[in-house]
Amino acid sequence: MRFFRSRKPASCSIRGVGIRRFLASLALLAAAPAALAFDANGVALGGREGEIKKAFPSAHCKPLEWKTDAADRRCDDGRIAFGGVPAKITFYLKAGAIQAFDVRFDTADHQKVAVHLKGRWGAPLAEATETIGRRDGGERKVYKLRWEKGRDYAVLSAQLERKRATLEVWRGAFADEVYRVR
Repeated sequence: MRFFRSRKPASCSIRGVGIRRFLASLALLAAAPAALAFDANGVALGGREGEIKKAFPSAHCKPLEWKTDAADRRCDDGRIAFGGVPAKITFYLKAGAIQAFDVRFDTADHQKVAVHLKGRWGAPLAEATETIGRRDGGERKVYKLRWEKGRDYAVLSAQLERKRATLEVWRGAFADEVYRVR
């Protein structure tokens, strides 16, 4: 029987083709989280409404309240965990595909969410805490992170004096078009 005949053992040297393929595979797996599409608990941009309902069973989906070319439906869930913190989420869909989502959470948790996102999506293109002057002489501090992957964008912003922080994720011109009423 040919199957059971012993063969010469494969080379285990670093120069061996098998080892090189193995190391290349490991490198790809290590880089995989950063290469993934922007997602919320596994539901990515471009996904379907069914994926939202599966990941967020208490999500309520309905037609968008206003007419816009950016989206025609929305799905909301007010009680989720995102990056280990309590949050609220809204998905926006057009022709059945997710075009954007936003996650709202307590500003006190912004660093915890930032660490989660950096681990999931990789290093941001920009990270800064901006100080903005007010007319009354006071100052406002805003912490921001920004990612871009092709035509997909994500921005985490937290006004440090306010209660709520926001993560906004969108595809294409969604951010400019969503409130442009037709």
